[in-house]
Amino acid sequence: MYNKYIFINNNRRKKQKELLEKQNQEDSQLSLDMLTANMENGEIVKEKNEIKELSNINNSKDKDCNINSKINNDTNSQINRSAKSNRSKNLNKFVDDYVLVDIETTGLSPVKDDIIEIGAIKVENNKMVDTFNQLIKIDRSLPPFITNLTGITDEMLRTGRMPDEVFRDFVNFIGESVIIGHNVNFDLGFLSNKCKKYLDYNLANDYIDTLYLARRLVPHSVNYKLGTLANLFNISYKGAHRGLKDVEITYEVYNRLRKMR
Repeated sequence: MYNKYIFINNNRRKKQKELLEKQNQEDSQLSLDMLTANMENGEIVKEKNEIKELSNINNSKDKDCNINSKINNDTNSQINRSAKSNRSKNLNKFVDDYVLVDIETTGLSPVKDDIIEIGAIKVENNKMVDTFNQLIKIDRSLPPFITNLTGITDEMLRTGRMPDEVFRDFVNFIGESVIIGHNVNFDLGFLSNKCKKYLDYNLANDYIDTLYLARRLVPHSVNYKLGTLANLFNISYKGAHRGLKDVEITYEVYNRLRKMR
């Protein structure tokens, strides 16, 4: 009788142990899933906190001084993009085949503002092989600040092309290539919104942000604006704040960072 009781009791403990292990596995997976989501969203929060000081350092006409505001406006956009099953991913590494992208806009909101210029360079085997540069017509006057910053005028935009035509050609140009840019979430927030609006197309290319790479590889830089990094690497910043020139600078910065791995 005593032995029978021990046998039943041991069986009970064994089953309880198995149930507990199963629950722990499920809890661990749930925690992992939550951690993954929090890491993705947490990167945005971390990005905002780390960059907050940059917008106070320099209130000049530098596109990168608006990084904090850009991220504030694009947080929801990035979360929505990351929730898709065919979502784009931040690769955060070095590759040899990619497309560099930079845009100029009328403001900071992907929904309320317009893209006025797209500049892109296609790279194969780490060599530039093709370029894309288009001005885009808009149905409003440019804010004076944007004209002063970029040099783009209302007259110039009147010679531009219609948005649907430009975005169609842009999508064909990049194909499924990895997209690289500096603070590229700003560019992708706008491009995703406009491709959906004008083409009903989901832009979900993987991407690499030279801003993230610079933070990791140049930890003691005073800040991580494109102009600061260009100066650090002795890269000419003349002509910046135009789409094609900015991607040329980003290409040089990306390759200088590559050498620092």
